[in-house]
Amino acid sequence: MVRKRNRRARFFLLVLMVSLLTVSCTAKRRPKSPANPKKQVPKQAEKQVKKPRLPRAFRTGGNKEPRLKVYIVQDKEVQEMPFEDYVAGVVAGEMKNDWPEESIKAQAIIARTFVLQFIDEKGKSRYGNAHISTDVEEAQAWNAEEVNDRVRKAVRDTRGQVIVYDGKFARAWFHSNAGGRTATPMEGLNYEEKEPPYIRVVDSPDMGDKVEADAKSWSAKFPKAEVLAAAKEAGKPVRDFSSISIGKKGPSGRAVTIKLDHTEVSAPELRRALDPTKMRSNLLDRVALEDDQVVMSGKGFGHGVGMSQWGARTMAEQGKSAQDIINHYFRDVDVVKMWK
Repeated sequence: MVRKRNRRARFFLLVLMVSLLTVSCTAKRRPKSPANPKKQVPKQAEKQVKKPRLPRAFRTGGNKEPRLKVYIVQDKEVQEMPFEDYVAGVVAGEMKNDWPEESIKAQAIIARTFVLQFIDEKGKSRYGNAHISTDVEEAQAWNAEEVNDRVRKAVRDTRGQVIVYDGKFARAWFHSNAGGRTATPMEGLNYEEKEPPYIRVVDSPDMGDKVEADAKSWSAKFPKAEVLAAAKEAGKPVRDFSSISIGKKGPSGRAVTIKLDHTEVSAPELRRALDPTKMRSNLLDRVALEDDQVVMSGKGFGHGVGMSQWGARTMAEQGKSAQDIINHYFRDVDVVKMWK
C-alpha cells in the first residue's frame, strides 16, 4: 500500500511539473506588447453639405426635374419646357458648341445655378407669369438652334447639378475673358451688397496664344458728348470736362471709378451706359481725351466676376474637369445634384 501511494505521489508530481513547464513555454512564446502602441486615428467624418430647397414655384415633391415657363423675347411669348431643355439653350447661347467638353459642362452647371438663384431671389421674371426670360438684360442668352450633340451630352452628364455655398444657391456670375485676373463684384459690377465669400480675385488662364485677340485686349473711341450722356445715366451728370483719367482701382487692378475732371463716375456703370460691347472691360490700360474724343484701351471682355469662359476653355484643354474649373473660380463651394 505504501509503495502504491508513493507511485501515485510521484505520478501526480510528474503531471504537475509537465503542466508548469508547458505554461512557462507558452508564456515565453507570447509576443510582448509594444512599449508605445500606435493609437488608431479615427476616420474624419465626411463633409456634410447643406442642400438648398428648390424655389417655392418648383416644390412638387420628390426629386423631379422642374418645368420652366420661359419668356422667349424673339417670339414675344411664354413657352413651358423641361428645365434641362432651357439649360441646353442657354449653354448654346453663351458658349461655342465646339469647345472642350469639360468647359461646356462647367457652363451647364453655371447656367442651371444662375436660374435657380434668380427665381429663388426674385420669384419670377419681369415678363408676365414667366419664371425666366431670354432677355440678356435680365438673365442669360438662349439659342436653341445652336444646341448640338456636344451640348446635349454636357447637359446630360451634369443633369441637376448646381453650385451651392452654405446651403444656398451661389451667385453664378460668368463673363467672356478676365484679362488674366478676375474681379470682385464691387469692381466689376458695382455690387453694393455684402460680397459673397466664394468670389475672390484669382489668376485666370485666358491670355494665351489660343485665345482670340479681340477677347484679350481692345481699344475704342467715344465722342465726348456720348461720355457726358453716359455719365448722366450713371448718376453723375457733369456739364463738361477737360480731362479724363482712372480714379480708384480695385484689388484686381480694375478701374472702380473714372474721373471727369474732379467728378468720379462708377466705372462699371459708365461701361454699362456707354456700350459694354465697345468698352469691353474696366481693366483699363489707358484712358485719355483727344480732340473731343475719349480714347480707351484695356484687357479682357466682360465684368470679370466669377468664371471666365476663355479661362474655362484653357483649363479644359489642360485636362481639368468641370469640377476643377468651378472650384477655381468659386472658392469653397460644393456642387450638388438637385434632381435625378
